[in-house]
Amino acid sequence: MHRAPAFLPLTVDAAARLNAGLLLRQALVTDRAADECWTALLAGCGTAARRGLAPQLRRLSEATSEHVGVRWWFAEGTGHRRRVASAQENLEDAIADGDGQEFALAFVGYDHAMASAVVACPQRAGSSVPGTAAGRGSLRRQPRAPQGRRT
Repeated sequence: MHRAPAFLPLTVDAAARLNAGLLLRQALVTDRAADECWTALLAGCGTAARRGLAPQLRRLSEATSEHVGVRWWFAEGTGHRRRVASAQENLEDAIADGDGQEFALAFVGYDHAMASAVVACPQRAGSSVPGTAAGRGSLRRQPRAPQGRRT
C-alpha cells in the first residue's frame, strides 16, 4: 500500500513533476526513514531508526546534487546548497536532542529548502519535462507540412 509522503511532500512532488526518477526514489526512501525516526523520537527510543536518518539525508543531498548538476549546485545553486545544509544540521541537532517538536519544525524547513533547490535549477538540455524542448507540450513551433500552391 502506498502512502503519501509525510515529511518530504514538497520534495517528492517536485521530483515527480520533473520526472526525476532517482531523486524521487531517494526522497521516498528518506521520507520512510524520517517516519521511522519520528516514531522512535515519540517513543523515546534510541534505535537505529534515529541513527539511520542522517546518512539518508546525505544520500538525498547527493541525489539532488546529481539531478541539478554538480556545477550548478556549487556555483549558482550555492545559496540553495547552504540552506539545505543548514536545515539538515538543524534536523540532526533535533535528533540528537530527542526533541520531536524541533524535529517536526526542522523537517518543514528541510523539505522547503530541498524542494526549492530542485525547482530553482534550470532544466538541462534533453530533459523529458513537459513544456521543455524535449518533452511533450513543447513550446517550440512544429514544422508545417508543405502546402500546395494557390492559383
